[in-house]
Amino acid sequence: MQLQAIDYHSDTAQQDFVKSLRETGFGVLKNHPIQQNLVSAIYQEWQTFFDSEDKHQYRYNKSTQDGFFPADVSETAKGHTKKDIKEYFHYYPWGQCPPAHKAMLAQYYAEATHLAAELLAWVEKHSPADVAKHYSQSLSSMVDGSDQTLLRVLHYPPLKGDEELGAIRAGAHEDINLLTILPSANEPGLQVKAKDGTWMDVPCDFGTLIINIGDMLQEASGGYFPSTSHRVINPEGADKTKSRISLPLFLHPKPEVVLSERHTAKSYLHERLVELGVI
Repeated sequence: MQLQAIDYHSDTAQQDFVKSLRETGFGVLKNHPIQQNLVSAIYQEWQTFFDSEDKHQYRYNKSTQDGFFPADVSETAKGHTKKDIKEYFHYYPWGQCPPAHKAMLAQYYAEATHLAAELLAWVEKHSPADVAKHYSQSLSSMVDGSDQTLLRVLHYPPLKGDEELGAIRAGAHEDINLLTILPSANEPGLQVKAKDGTWMDVPCDFGTLIINIGDMLQEASGGYFPSTSHRVINPEGADKTKSRISLPLFLHPKPEVVLSERHTAKSYLHERLVELGVI
């Protein structure tokens, strides 16, 4: 099985996209509204940021989770014992950000958040009635006015050969949020776990947009929309010397939104951040 790119403008885009989410946990879009020159410029700008020691001036705020997260506090995927080989920056419109980099990041955040909300509306529209009954409120209203949606600028540094045995760039994990919006990274490595347990390479054609389900949508839909495991594997050969930049946007509901009888968005997020070892 391969993930097929769906044309955002096709007559059956909505149905095809939701079907792909349901069957694989992922959807891949082409000819979407996100500006590729903007994504490329952000990749270049933030490579400079991660290469500079100035990044440490923006060290993360533990209570608000915004700012720069160095490699020594990187996440440990649930069920794993090795930290991921990565560093990253958390951007919220209300949070800290290097002034020289804020304009483009703010523009991308606005565009990606708008598209993510539209795609969530597609999911809502094409949810079967017996699934939609699980939603405590419409999916669209869960994110309306939310200031919790997170844009993460991820940097996977070149491998030096002294990495901890068994560590990879991102261990197999599921995302916490409703939907994740991800432009193709500047280097390959992302894989998704199929239902038969095998790992599939996710298309890395520049210009495609990768969308996956997070745990919160799985929780809200009573498991109908599966939060699928994915990982970023280590490169081999000459590619070991290359950095990898990734730009996932995690669409989050308002904290008070009731996901299920077990969780609000706030309680679910806190539980997962503790599991990841970042709080």
